[in-house]
Amino acid sequence: MRIPAHSVCTAIRDDIVAGVYERGSRLTEELLARRYGVSRVPVREALRTLEAEGFVVTRRHAGACVAEPTEQEAADLLEMRVLLEPLGAARAAQRRTEAHLKVLRGLVRLGQERARRGNSDDLRSLGGWFHETLAQASGSPALTSMLTQLRHKIAWMYAVEASAGPVESWAEHGAIVDAVARGDSERARAVTALHTERATAAHRLRFGSAGERAERVRNSQHDVNTASLRH
Repeated sequence: MRIPAHSVCTAIRDDIVAGVYERGSRLTEELLARRYGVSRVPVREALRTLEAEGFVVTRRHAGACVAEPTEQEAADLLEMRVLLEPLGAARAAQRRTEAHLKVLRGLVRLGQERARRGNSDDLRSLGGWFHETLAQASGSPALTSMLTQLRHKIAWMYAVEASAGPVESWAEHGAIVDAVARGDSERARAVTALHTERATAAHRLRFGSAGERAERVRNSQHDVNTASLRH
């Protein structure tokens, strides 16, 4: 059975974002194939995709390596998100479906409930699903893809400090959905811009120690060769 390259790509990207592979470290096809339980063919395809996304670079005499973004490149990503997230929300107000609204409203209910109870363990993942669904509701595959890549890269380069106001944050999510549901693109754009700018202030560049990276390696064991990929 041939494991899809996109599944291998997702597994490698997740490990890069989690810090399993140190920036600048080599990514050899043989070792990656062994780690993920696949042949070298999907690994090679995955590395090409990750290079196009900016997670991997190819160096002379070294081959594929984890990229080493500069602080300016990292700052540019946050600025790009501040510009693109509001655009996605404005488009969503014009193009969303009832299915999108149902998911968005459900996520807001869950997020607001957990925020009120002070249960912050899964608020970050709920927030990620919210923004992913909002991007999909824009009806623009290109914009959705760009926003998804931005979120992956920002998660890789930045640590996000615990929100001082999760209740307020999820109230903003609710306001975004209300504007999208009404088809008010300008309101959706404005509320999302304020929300994104406020969230940006909580981002801090990552600087993990070698010991922390080693711990992540021990705790992260992906195997993409699972039954779920056989369907």
